[in-house]
Amino acid sequence: MQTNPVNARSSRNWGIDCLRGISILFVVLNHLGLGFRLPLSKSVLIDIFPKRFLSAVSFNGYEAVFIFFVISGFLIASRALNQYGTLQNIDWCDFYRRRASRILPLLLVLLAVLSLLHAAGFKDYVIAKEGQSLGGALASALGLYLNWYEGQSTWLPASWDILWSLSIEEVFYLGFPLVCLFVPRATMIVLLALMALSLPFTKMLLDGNEIWQEKAYLPGMSAIAMGVLCAMAAKRWPAPRRAIVWTMFALGATCLFLVFFFGPVVWQALRHGNMLVLTVAAALTILACHFLCKRDRAPRGLGWLASMGRLSYEIYLSHMFVVLTMVALFRASAPDLRWGFLVYLPCIAVCVFLGALLERKITVPCEKYLRRGMQSQKHIHHAA
Repeated sequence: MQTNPVNARSSRNWGIDCLRGISILFVVLNHLGLGFRLPLSKSVLIDIFPKRFLSAVSFNGYEAVFIFFVISGFLIASRALNQYGTLQNIDWCDFYRRRASRILPLLLVLLAVLSLLHAAGFKDYVIAKEGQSLGGALASALGLYLNWYEGQSTWLPASWDILWSLSIEEVFYLGFPLVCLFVPRATMIVLLALMALSLPFTKMLLDGNEIWQEKAYLPGMSAIAMGVLCAMAAKRWPAPRRAIVWTMFALGATCLFLVFFFGPVVWQALRHGNMLVLTVAAALTILACHFLCKRDRAPRGLGWLASMGRLSYEIYLSHMFVVLTMVALFRASAPDLRWGFLVYLPCIAVCVFLGALLERKITVPCEKYLRRGMQSQKHIHHAA
C-alpha cells in the first residue's frame, strides 16, 4: 500500500497533531523565555500570574522534545505497520528513502543558510568557541552526532544547537528497520520495553556532564522506543472500551500536567524518574487520541494548534531565526524587559507563518519530487 507523501506528513489525527502543537509551542516559549532573552519572570506578568505558571510556560522545552520523540516513534511505527502489515516485513530501502525525502531537503537548506550567516559574521550565528569550527558543526549535523560534538566541546550557537534532537532521532531510525528485519517480534518487544524503561537509569549515569546528560543518545531513544511500543499496542488492541480509553487520556493528561506545572515537586519525589513518567504519560495520551479522535479536522478553536503540530518540523528547524531576530529588535528598541512578553504572540505567529512557507516552498515540493523518483526507480527495478 502506497501512502500519499503530503498526507503522510500529518498524523491524520487531530488529537495527536494538537499534542505536537502543544510541544512545539513549549519549545518556542522556552527559547524566548530564557534569562538572557525575554524572561517572563522579569515582565509585568509576574504581578498577575503565579511564578510556578510562568516557569512552566518558560522552562519545559526539553520535556516537550521528549514528547516529540514519543510521538515520532508512534507515528513512524504506525505507518510502517499500516503499510507492511508487520514490522518484520518492513522494506528497509523504502523506509530510508522516505526518511531522507522528509528530513534532508529542509535540513540542507538550513545548514546552507547557517553557513552563510557564519561566513558573514552575524554575531548569533558565528561558531568561534574553542574546539569548534564550521566544518566540525556541518560534519556533526550531517553525520548525526551533533549532540556528541557539543558534549565534547560546548554549546553551539542556538540555531545549530537545536539539531541535537535530530541526531538522536535519525540514528534510532537508521537501526530501526534492521532490528525489525532480523530480530523476532517477541524479542523486539522485550528490547524496546527494556530501552523504554531504562530512561531514568541512563539519565542518572550521565550526571557528570550537563550537556551530554541532556543530549545523549540513549535517553532520547528510550522515548522513541516508548512510542514504537505504543504503536504496536494500538495495532494489537484495535477497539478498547471507551471507558478504558477515557481513563488512559485522563491519567496521561494529568501526569503531563503534573510534570509540566509541578516539575520541581515531581523531581524531588522521583529524580530522573520524572522523565519516565513524562514518556509513559505521553504514550497514554497518544493512545487515547488515536482511539478517540478519528476525524482529520480539529474542532473549532483548536485548528491553529493542530496546524502548528503538522508544521512542527518546519517550525522547529526555523524558529530560532525568528526568536533571535525579534529578541534583538525588542532589546534595541525597548530595553525594559517588563514588556518583553508583548513579543511572544507576534513571535509565535511569525514562526507559524515561516513554517507554513517552508512547507509550501521546500518540504512538500521536494518530498513529492523525491518520492516520484523513488516510484520510478522501483518500477524500473521490477521491470528488470
